[in-house]
Amino acid sequence: MSLINTTVKPFKATAYHNGDFVEITDKTLKGKWSVIVFYPADFTFVCPTELEDLADNYDEFQKIGVEVYGVSTDTHFTHKAWHDTSSVVRKVRYPLVGDPTRELSRNFDVLIEDAGLALRGSFIINPEGEIKAFEVQDNNIGRNAAELLRKVKAAQYVSMHEGEVCPAKWTEGAATLKPSIDLVGKI
Repeated sequence: MSLINTTVKPFKATAYHNGDFVEITDKTLKGKWSVIVFYPADFTFVCPTELEDLADNYDEFQKIGVEVYGVSTDTHFTHKAWHDTSSVVRKVRYPLVGDPTRELSRNFDVLIEDAGLALRGSFIINPEGEIKAFEVQDNNIGRNAAELLRKVKAAQYVSMHEGEVCPAKWTEGAATLKPSIDLVGKI
């Protein structure tokens, strides 16, 4: 069964955010758009490049009302230590959520059980707590925050414009499509 249009399962976790440990729950996600980005582990190689890319694009996510959450199976203590010691991770201003029980990773179907690590999964969640888009890939392949941002904008657009869809490579301000019998065979 696909996770698309399912509601995020109840959870409770602790995150390191702006110098503090804070509680994050499924209720935290309600009322605004959210992006949850799972990664395998702190103090690794590809992960800091992705977190930095998200940090570099964080203001753009915030401008469109989106909160970003980075999640690994590390503890919130490990997130703090990594944040304090890495100049790259120090740029992160979004919550780094600890998932040592692996509850979140299991809920989002990204857990590699025998390794106790998460796959690289990116999830776009609407203000109602429904998963509107996700992508999961092998841990050897880094992601692109600009493409994730584009997908969030597309999800937001179609949620506000019933009957319209965003074609491939759609960017904000570009033309959309209105599916109808008149378009069949003409695209």
